[in-house]
Amino acid sequence: MQRTVLGCLAFVVVLLFVAVIIAALSGIGIYNGMVSGSQAVDQQWAQVQNVYQRRADLIPNLVKTVTGAANFEKSTLVEITQARASVGQVKINPNSAPANAEDLAKYQRAQDGLSSALSRLLVVSERYPDLKANQNFADLQAELAGTENRISVERGRFNEAVQAYDTRIQRFPGVFVAPMMGFKPKPYFSATAGSETPPKVDFNFGTPPPVQ
Repeated sequence: MQRTVLGCLAFVVVLLFVAVIIAALSGIGIYNGMVSGSQAVDQQWAQVQNVYQRRADLIPNLVKTVTGAANFEKSTLVEITQARASVGQVKINPNSAPANAEDLAKYQRAQDGLSSALSRLLVVSERYPDLKANQNFADLQAELAGTENRISVERGRFNEAVQAYDTRIQRFPGVFVAPMMGFKPKPYFSATAGSETPPKVDFNFGTPPPVQ
C-alpha cells in the first residue's frame, strides 16, 4: 500500500515537473516572439526615418536650383525652408519606434507639413519655363518623386509590422504575458494623413500659366 502511495506521489511530481517545463518553454517562446515583433517594428521605423531623411537632404539643392529662377516667389521658398526646419525640431529616436500615439502624430504632422510645402513649391515652379530646361531641376524632381513613393511604401510596411506585433501581444496567450514583460501596443501612421497614398508630386508640366 505504501509503495502504491509513493508511486502515485512520484508520478504526480513527474507530471508537475513536466508541466512546469512545458509552461516555461511556452513562456520563453511567447517572450521571444514578442521581442522579435518589437525589433521588427524598430527596424522598419529606421527605414521610415531613412527615406524621410533622404527627402530632407534633397530639399536644399531643390531650393537652391529654384532660387536661380528670376523673380521666383520668395514666400514659397520661405515656407518650404520653415517646414523642413520644423521637421528637424521633432526629436524621435531613429532606432526605436515611438512608444505612444502622441509622439508619432507630432512627427507625422511635421512630415506631412513638409510634403504640402514641397507640393506647393513644385506647383508654383510650373510658372517658370526656364526651370524645365534645367537638368539639375529635372533630376531633383525625379529623385523626389521616387522618394515620395518610397515613403509611402515604408510607412505601409511599418504599419504592417506594428499590426503583427500588436496582434501578438493582444491575443491569447500573449495578452497575459505582455503586461508582465513590459510589452505595450505601438501606434500606427494615420491612414487619413497619407500612409496609403503619398502626397501628389506632379512632374508632368503642361502649358505654364502666365505669371501674374
